Amino acid sequence: MIKTASIQTNILWEDPKTNKLEYDKLFQALETVDLIILPEMFTTGFSMMANKIAENNSGETLSWMQRHSRNLDACIVGSLPIKENNKFYNRLYVVKPNKVQYYDKRYLFSMAEEDKYYSKGEEELVFEIKGWKIKPLICYDLRFPLWSKNKYKNKEFDYDILIYVANWPAVRSDAWTSLLKARAIENTSYVFGVNRIGQDANEINYNGSSRVYDFKGERIDDFKKNTPRVQINTLVKSELDLFRNKFPVLKDADDFNLLL
Repeated sequence: MIKTASIQTNILWEDPKTNKLEYDKLFQALETVDLIILPEMFTTGFSMMANKIAENNSGETLSWMQRHSRNLDACIVGSLPIKENNKFYNRLYVVKPNKVQYYDKRYLFSMAEEDKYYSKGEEELVFEIKGWKIKPLICYDLRFPLWSKNKYKNKEFDYDILIYVANWPAVRSDAWTSLLKARAIENTSYVFGVNRIGQDANEINYNGSSRVYDFKGERIDDFKKNTPRVQINTLVKSELDLFRNKFPVLKDADDFNLLL
């Protein structure tokens, strides 16, 4: 069993200090969970001012995440703008009390010129909590299903939970929820889509529409549009295993690797 907290909230533009103070309050009131999921670029919003907002790979926000992870005895997931080796990355950190891993966003949103300011990631990541295998991805990655494809080899699945953290605009929210549901069905896994609300400095509106889908594509959350919420879910591994055994669709899938 794993207990999760998905946080749908507004993000003040390029204001890490104030945003983190708000998360401090949410964390203080949070019940005991194993995994906390924050939106994409949760301290700044989806800004292309990488030179202005990026932190280094051992910066203040990562230390803040580590401190909260230890205090809450929970894994915290969320993405930040990071500078490393003179390049900028939209980097998702997976922070546990005694371990840090990361995933750099693979698919960069060229319509917002993200590809001009950030470098794309080359590596996938799957991490574990309490026997659950979890794959984290970021926003635009959702539109490219091969990158999230679950595989079944040697009687093992690559992952059990797929996470997307996002700043996904309200104008395309139908695509967001439809694709999240599709990813759950096609990969027979739980899918979390954690999005922001509010308006950014570019006058782009976000209505949240965060979602949690089970392995059958059924919605198991109470998120509402344009409303802050901390969504708690408790997932039971035996329910997932039972469904996969009764409907082993991924055993019939093509066996291939994506060439990068």
